[in-house]
Amino acid sequence: MKSEFDDQVLAKDIDRLQAEIRIWAKRHGVWIDCGFKTYLEHVDGEPPETPVVCIMYFGSSFSDSVLCGYLEEEFCTLIDSHGFYYENADGCTLHLYPEDGPRCVAYAEYFNWEWVCSLVQADFADVYEELYSHFARRPDDLHRLSWREFEILLARTFQAQGFMTELGPGRGDGGVDIRLLQRDPIGDILTLVQAKKYAPKNKIGLEAVAALSGIAGVERAQRSLFVTTSSYQPAAKKFAARTSGALQLYTSSDVAEWCKTARDGIVKDKSSLVSSHSVERLLSDVRGRLDSRVLHASGGHTMLLNTFVLVLKETKNAALLMSLPRHVVSHDGYGQRGTEIPSLDASAARLLTRDAVWRAKRATDDSGRVRYWDGKRGYSAWNGKPADFDYCD
Repeated sequence: MKSEFDDQVLAKDIDRLQAEIRIWAKRHGVWIDCGFKTYLEHVDGEPPETPVVCIMYFGSSFSDSVLCGYLEEEFCTLIDSHGFYYENADGCTLHLYPEDGPRCVAYAEYFNWEWVCSLVQADFADVYEELYSHFARRPDDLHRLSWREFEILLARTFQAQGFMTELGPGRGDGGVDIRLLQRDPIGDILTLVQAKKYAPKNKIGLEAVAALSGIAGVERAQRSLFVTTSSYQPAAKKFAARTSGALQLYTSSDVAEWCKTARDGIVKDKSSLVSSHSVERLLSDVRGRLDSRVLHASGGHTMLLNTFVLVLKETKNAALLMSLPRHVVSHDGYGQRGTEIPSLDASAARLLTRDAVWRAKRATDDSGRVRYWDGKRGYSAWNGKPADFDYCD
């Protein structure tokens, strides 16, 4: 049964709201330096519990006339007429929220799905619990992934089970999407995986599973797995049954169980992933010299605040960060303004705690500089110079 608030309905609601705001603001001459972004585009982080349907950015004309002027009540009425409300986030953006009720719940699922899809990347391994939790809870959503996203998700679940995983190129892979290698005292075990993201009514036939079995024979693989979001025709099942377990067939319900296993295996306390000894060694390595593993971020709405962190581990797309204590270099006599640097002495290792170690996305910009984003702050390599702070509000 089709939901009252399916994805298309929700997307049209947002489009309608944005169009009405744009028309209204242009009519009043305040649509200057204004526009809309999604929360994911603006923050690139996990959606909040109360879903933000969109973020509106605005210039001084809108702020003066609408948020602090004679048009405020009319604007509130417009937003309310669509079943939404807004909050002034930081003086230059508005967050628009749905009123409580079934539609708000539907929006929460809608934006959680967008967030989960943004996490399906080949290099994230088991960093994100949300990715596995979603599909463990809602295996039918596997149909909403692209075929490549489905392959990547499978590769990550196998990796979480301890396999050495080689994800194929996606095209021209010779009929094998993933190769799994399991180290064994009496000889390594090679498993070939074929993934098919098909609609439920499109069942896998004998020809496809027989082809995988044939490839396994040529490559001398001990096992082969066929994994699909649909199901199998009787002839395909009979063929697999005659292979004495060498060829195994799996469906979405099996993938959901693998996701559950991967989710349960993720360590929530990220600090336990790194030993205190390795942190002490890392601090000793970066101390006294400029090192790209020491990161810095600054910002604040009415104050200027600094955050220094240490990169504990990283891959191409993800990283584990640990906060560093700050050391004041100079101040105004009251400790309200001055400069500070990160403290990199051995005492910093005491911050290896659950609350001080977290994950971040890692990316390289067009100039080749590496950036890190944790959903709240953007970090880059510290330049080695004392950073200004200002606590005066």
